[in-house]
Amino acid sequence: MKSLTNSFYASLKQRRRGLLCILFIGLIIFVWQLGTTGLVDETPPLFAAASRAMAETGNWFTPQVNGLPRFDKPPLVYWLMGLGYSIPGNNSWDPLGTWAARLPSALSTIFLMLVLGDTMMKYPQEENNFNRRIAVVTSLVFALSPLVIIWGRIAVSDALLCSTLGSCLLFQWRRFANPKGEVWWLSWIFLSLAVLTKGPVALVLSGLTILFFGLFQNNFIGILKILRLLPGFFLVFVISFPWYLIELLIEGKPFLDSFFGYHNLQRFTSVVNSHGEPWWFFLIVLCIASLPFTPFLLISIWKNFCNISKWPRRLIKKPEESLFEFSFFWLVAVFVFFTISATKLPSYWLPATPAASLLISLSLTNNIKEEFLKSLAWKFTIFLSILFSIFLFSSKLWIQFLNDPEIPNFVEELTKSFLIEKAGFIFLLIAALGIIFSSKKIYGKLLILQIPIVLSHFLVVLPTFDLADRLRQLPLRQASESLLNSRSKNEPLVMVGAMKPSIHFYTNQVIIFEGRSENAFVNISDRLNNEKRRGWKGRPIYGSNGSETTLLVIDKRSAEKTYWQGLNPKVIGNFGVYSVWRLDREILERRAKTLKKEGVISTWKNPRPERF
Repeated sequence: MKSLTNSFYASLKQRRRGLLCILFIGLIIFVWQLGTTGLVDETPPLFAAASRAMAETGNWFTPQVNGLPRFDKPPLVYWLMGLGYSIPGNNSWDPLGTWAARLPSALSTIFLMLVLGDTMMKYPQEENNFNRRIAVVTSLVFALSPLVIIWGRIAVSDALLCSTLGSCLLFQWRRFANPKGEVWWLSWIFLSLAVLTKGPVALVLSGLTILFFGLFQNNFIGILKILRLLPGFFLVFVISFPWYLIELLIEGKPFLDSFFGYHNLQRFTSVVNSHGEPWWFFLIVLCIASLPFTPFLLISIWKNFCNISKWPRRLIKKPEESLFEFSFFWLVAVFVFFTISATKLPSYWLPATPAASLLISLSLTNNIKEEFLKSLAWKFTIFLSILFSIFLFSSKLWIQFLNDPEIPNFVEELTKSFLIEKAGFIFLLIAALGIIFSSKKIYGKLLILQIPIVLSHFLVVLPTFDLADRLRQLPLRQASESLLNSRSKNEPLVMVGAMKPSIHFYTNQVIIFEGRSENAFVNISDRLNNEKRRGWKGRPIYGSNGSETTLLVIDKRSAEKTYWQGLNPKVIGNFGVYSVWRLDREILERRAKTLKKEGVISTWKNPRPERF
């Protein structure tokens, strides 16, 4: 009895050490220098602005951006960001507003790393003394995925969905593996949080995973009983439904049409914002999201397909040994649902990255007994690393194709930074380590190849973020500062051409955004006179509290249009490709009338589901 007690405490001590290691790695990857760069247009400033508005107005029910309600996502991510903006003195310790906006993504990603690691240590999939090492490998494979690195450090809701849904599915499997040792309600709480993060898609992905896995196990009904389906759905209803009901009562049909109609149903059934891709789109994303360890993922997928093909004589493992198969059906559920969806984005694959990390780390265990498959995956990883290294070292052949009109000197600055060469050396180091350790039988030896990738985070990834911020976002912050410093009382603010919501975020003022067409010019004239938003309304030039001038941010491409020339603006300042003008509204009105006579019509009142 004493030996069993000592073994239990030794195991618990090992788990704690493993979790502390994972926590430390997660903090340095996702929290280090999190607030040193500004928000990246276009979507993150919308999330950040809505969250800050909640903290400033006290309206924690309806997200609002630029004087308009934003029904893009449910409120959980806004609430978490808003808590950061509610801290007294926020501007002093978070001058760019990015700590508060990005911290939910970073911390939720770290939390999922811990759940992944804890699951691997608590439920080892084979008997060995290296469970902690494999747990660290799993967490790192997840954290170092190119998708997770990007979305774990930006102010959107995708990382939070990945974490809440991923935790839900892991706790569902743990409940199935150990019904007496795992509480039933924990997974349902995380499913509730996922529904409050992205809506009904969380229910669908969770349900598809359990459905596929249950059918494979020939125990679908039994699994539902173990998970306590009815009490679980009741818990989800109690936690997540009240906000939807209150928001429907407050906002009515616009909320119903926008959130459920446009952002859920229409995105699934039709192409939105030109994000239509072929059916095989997520096969490409699957491969990119797991680099450079994609070969290990592919052999795990192949092994699961081989097992399914043996139906009905397939091998069904004990519940506590079925994580390999569960991860496969988790990945398949995400792939099937979003492949059917008409609108496709790379970020839609993010909920599958935890499953991919499990499949990759478990590929070197006894789940795949064919040593030639493991050897093939290892060699192909080496080959890919060498290929990427050659590609990066030959950047002179392709770097000129990196053309971004918003950063005209990007190629020159990137070349001077030597970031591409550093990335090339990282892949060369991965290949060298792969060759050295290819013949050694070490459990969790993927950890050796992950060391250069962790180094690349500090040598390549973070400096790249800094470079992009300096070239792309700094001019927008400078333009925003110029607007605030130059603005006279009641002077309206306008942005023309490249519509960057960060201008709204950094000024914290209502901005009239329009494109660079002739219709946009006419729209500006009409909106300055007639538009109404929450906390702001357009006013005639000589009306009560009107303004004879307007401040306008315009990009170089828009300023070259003939209808924007000859307006005699006063140039307040030039910032990158952007200029800040002060325009006489009478001159603006005359040009707008001329365009109307030529047949140009105002279009700003036409329904636009994603206005800001």
